[in-house]
Amino acid sequence: MLNITKTKENKSLTVALEGRLDTTTAPQLEGELKESLPDVSELTIDMGKLEYISSAGLRVLLSAQKIMNKQGEMKITGVSDAIMEIFEVTGFSDILNIV
Repeated sequence: MLNITKTKENKSLTVALEGRLDTTTAPQLEGELKESLPDVSELTIDMGKLEYISSAGLRVLLSAQKIMNKQGEMKITGVSDAIMEIFEVTGFSDILNIV
């Protein structure tokens, strides 16, 4: 299960994720981002309560990063050690702006 909380202020959007971002829930996040990103120049993805991310979740992040490269910036916050390890093993730590 994945809970997504969106907070928008002007052209800044924060998406807080809670639970698991996997094959089952990745389409949910993808839909939310597709709907929200057109008028956003600053995207923050808060992973403070994210327990797990699969390759499907990584694909959604990569897709969002590509969009934001064209229209602004994207950063990822609150990454746990376990998820940071996944980012490092997959090379995503080099692609994503993790703060």
